Amino acid sequence: MKLHNLQNVAGAVHRKKRVGCGEGGGHGKTSGRGGKGQTARSGSSIRPGFEGGQMPLYRKLPHRGFNNYNHRTEIAVLNVGDLALLDASVSEVTAVSLAAAGLIRGGEKAVKILGDGELSRALKVTAAKFSESAKAKIEKAGGQAIVA
Repeated sequence: MKLHNLQNVAGAVHRKKRVGCGEGGGHGKTSGRGGKGQTARSGSSIRPGFEGGQMPLYRKLPHRGFNNYNHRTEIAVLNVGDLALLDASVSEVTAVSLAAAGLIRGGEKAVKILGDGELSRALKVTAAKFSESAKAKIEKAGGQAIVA
């Protein structure tokens, strides 16, 4: 198969709608632009939130506070079932070992363990947060859930 041999499936390409070519075509006269006015003109575009010169809603409402996203904490989320995917040689689970296994991204320091899935072996899991069900499943399997 070569690029110049590729063809569209039948029905994938529609003919271009001919606007303004007589009343019989269905899009004649005003060509789907309604009556007169700002939106009927060519080249007109009204920015989002513009209300025709009236004071727009987003300027009427109070704006308070500021959230600086440069100082947010990235928390990686992982399920108990994902811990079962680790090698059998691993007994202590940390953010570093999870990143090495490819279960979380390398830059994420904080990890929260959620309770979806099952765990059959004892693991010593160190994470920033645990859900109640995750903590119960880890301890039921004979492991430890340590809050870092």
